Amino acid sequence: MIRAALIVISCAVFGPAYAGTCEDVEYSGNLYTTCEVDMATDDLRLFLNDNKGAPYGHFTSVDRALAGQGEQLSFAMNAGMYHTDRSPVGHYVENNNEKMRVIPNAGPGNFGLLPNGVFCVSEDRADVIETLTFVEQSPNCQYATQSGPMLVIEGELHPRFLPDSTSRYLRNGVGTTADGQRVVFVISRNAVTFHDFGSLFRDGLDIPSALYFDGNVSRLYAPDVDRHDSGFRMGPIVGVVVPKSN
Repeated sequence: MIRAALIVISCAVFGPAYAGTCEDVEYSGNLYTTCEVDMATDDLRLFLNDNKGAPYGHFTSVDRALAGQGEQLSFAMNAGMYHTDRSPVGHYVENNNEKMRVIPNAGPGNFGLLPNGVFCVSEDRADVIETLTFVEQSPNCQYATQSGPMLVIEGELHPRFLPDSTSRYLRNGVGTTADGQRVVFVISRNAVTFHDFGSLFRDGLDIPSALYFDGNVSRLYAPDVDRHDSGFRMGPIVGVVVPKSN
């Protein structure tokens, strides 16, 4: 089988050299922005509520809170599905505190399209883990967010993804390598199918495990590639934190 080539359109470092890179790429006729995180050096965190218990909702709100600690975001993305009050639909852990339990059963919508999965950030690695495997292994996650469906499961696309699907949306998600050191966040720049999106991770980026975050609410904060997406308030947010620049 001849696979499509991943074409880098533009590349930029976001923040200091240890904070990763974002690239605009083309794959199989679709446009994406990919942002890579190195778990050996980068400080990757999840954010939901401020110190008063109110949802951050926006990237700028997270950035303001970090500024008080001498830090700032260098990259951020919405990180999972949420209810109308911005609380997470599935499992959520922040700074070792569980905010929402794991939801292992099937349900309506994309979240319940099993297999779904959990993005788990531990001290020295990050992994996308299928939910039932996650429950069985019970890994120690400093940060975790559950979403669905899985895009790639141990090198295989989700079994429900169809090459001829007509369901196209803006989409974003995350993938991890088997060693847990390389984390790739992706947001599409045009509407794509699940099959398109999963194929990018597996075939274009060589990622064996990937998880869908969301669709039309998908947003990216990456100043050095001129992305400051705004809109209505979000639920969980994932981001790389760096020391605040002068």
